[in-house]
Amino acid sequence: MVEPFLVPGSLTPRLRRTLDHLAGTLQAQTSWLGQEPVALLERCWLRLDVVGIGALPQRLPPDPSEAAPELVRYRQLRADGWPDPEAERQCWQEFGEQACRQALQRYWQAQDSLHHGWTLECYLQLVRRYRAQFSSAEPRRLPLLILARTGSPEPHQLHWLPPAERTMRHTCA
Repeated sequence: MVEPFLVPGSLTPRLRRTLDHLAGTLQAQTSWLGQEPVALLERCWLRLDVVGIGALPQRLPPDPSEAAPELVRYRQLRADGWPDPEAERQCWQEFGEQACRQALQRYWQAQDSLHHGWTLECYLQLVRRYRAQFSSAEPRRLPLLILARTGSPEPHQLHWLPPAERTMRHTCA
């Protein structure tokens, strides 16, 4: 379940000041450095952490299981119209049966471990979008990742906060 976007009035004054400061710092930056801020909000505690985009995978490890080459190739073959058994056999020939089984097993284990939709592709998409802002004349938007509650199956929510109005939302999961 995705909750409605947090309106500025639902944040404490301290959190708003922190976000405003980060947004201002981001606007003043002239080029991409790879350490731009990402705000992480734990709703239950109204706690805001800030990490650099490069350190985000250590703080919030993305689930890389669906990016396994064996599974990527299988999905590509299926998208190309291969029947399921033939696509599976082709992957076994290319990668080996054991490697394919292990990739699938890791994928299913990851599905049970509540990554809240935070995949490697979501992280890479965040980096691409963030970096692209530095080659645009538009005001830069600050990414705010609202973390899902612990133990909940809900996804994390990624919001892009413009300097003036904080209303854009992008769902990664």
